[in-house]
Amino acid sequence: MILSPSLLSADFSRLAEELAALEAAGVTWLHLDVMDGAFVPNITFGPPLIKALRPHSGLFFDVHLMVEEPARYLRDFKEAGADLLVIHAEADRHAQRTLTEIRKLGLKAGLALNPGTDLSAARWLAPDLDLLLLMSVNPGFSGQAFIPQTYEKIRAARALLAEAGVAGALVQVDGGACPENVAALLDAGADVLVSGSAFFGHKPYDARLAAFMKAAEGRAVRPGLRAARVWRHAASNANP
Repeated sequence: MILSPSLLSADFSRLAEELAALEAAGVTWLHLDVMDGAFVPNITFGPPLIKALRPHSGLFFDVHLMVEEPARYLRDFKEAGADLLVIHAEADRHAQRTLTEIRKLGLKAGLALNPGTDLSAARWLAPDLDLLLLMSVNPGFSGQAFIPQTYEKIRAARALLAEAGVAGALVQVDGGACPENVAALLDAGADVLVSGSAFFGHKPYDARLAAFMKAAEGRAVRPGLRAARVWRHAASNANP
């Protein structure tokens, strides 16, 4: 399992310290939710904040673009220091082209699906994916309850990726992940779990990470996840 804590739940008055504490605790990924106030109700941040954080962290920046027409901003996020860009199928009429452009920039490419979006939206895009993100809450707000139908959707996503010949692609689940449901999420086929308040609301971070990892003990590690564990931030990402 890879845990990707969501920056939105961190203390924004001391972000550099928060990132240092995450790395010291053993965290390797950071989930950054970019919201535009159009695709989702809230507005969060964009490339300037990510660029400001990048010198303070070697974490793998997992950037979730909850924005309309994300293709307009790909190079901006690359230059800011993103490592993975995840776009929403619901927000991009030309998602295949956008995913291809993300990879051309040297970044990992991901596709996100809202809870009510059928998996068929990812069927013909699967060969262009490094990661498929399944929203387990409705996007836009933190602290929501986990949607239980997500377990079935994860299992179906694993089957879809295998059928498409990309069984090594990761399945990420965003929303409501906590130590209590880690085992069930992994058994369903999840690889990467995004956790906001359920992680940042519990200190010290090394103990909280240990609680998540203990809940994952004994679960099989798929080859795709094993390979992804070596995904790291490449400084060259910021220099197109």
